[in-house]
Amino acid sequence: MRKYVIIGAIGSGKGTQSELLARDLDIVHISVGDVFRWHVKNHTKLGAQVRRIMADGELVGDDLVEGVVRERLDQHDWNYGFVIDGFPRSRRQTEFFLESYDIDGVIHLDLPDDEVRRRVLARRLCAGCGMDYNLIADRPTQEGRCDVCGGELVAREDDTQEALAERLRQHHEKTDPILELFGRKEYVVTVDARPAIGEVQRTLRERLRLPMPE
Repeated sequence: MRKYVIIGAIGSGKGTQSELLARDLDIVHISVGDVFRWHVKNHTKLGAQVRRIMADGELVGDDLVEGVVRERLDQHDWNYGFVIDGFPRSRRQTEFFLESYDIDGVIHLDLPDDEVRRRVLARRLCAGCGMDYNLIADRPTQEGRCDVCGGELVAREDDTQEALAERLRQHHEKTDPILELFGRKEYVVTVDARPAIGEVQRTLRERLRLPMPE
């Protein structure tokens, strides 16, 4: 069983790299952000709360995040392991995670703030089916329209200059203590997230001593 945590600023490719790793190793990719977005899209009580927080550029509180992560991991559909992204995001969350789960490695995707801004402000989301797009690397066939359902492509509510600046500030403030805590007990690898997707995946596998897929 393999269990990994992937950490990085918004737009660093956590979801993409996690999916590649999970698919090849037959482990489960758990995206805390996707869980919250599902609640927002389906207008649940939790979703309304999260929507207000994200629109203000704030991070969701520890109690709320820990509860969602605990509930997700309690489903026990990860017989061969998991890779989790979007958690932990605070010292308290890290301590909770270390007390609850043994992990095999922590992947830190390092991305400069300028590149974060460039990538994030180019993100679009289909208002109909929720498909993700990026106007830099994954443009739709028809400008402003989803290739899957034809829905309108819109910017996420939290993808504004003001909200992004606040999220970056909080990210830097919290990430160093998290990596320090993980570094005391776990194997932390830092990978440059600027190159192409395949190159980043190759590097993190080399650092974790994992084979590349055939």
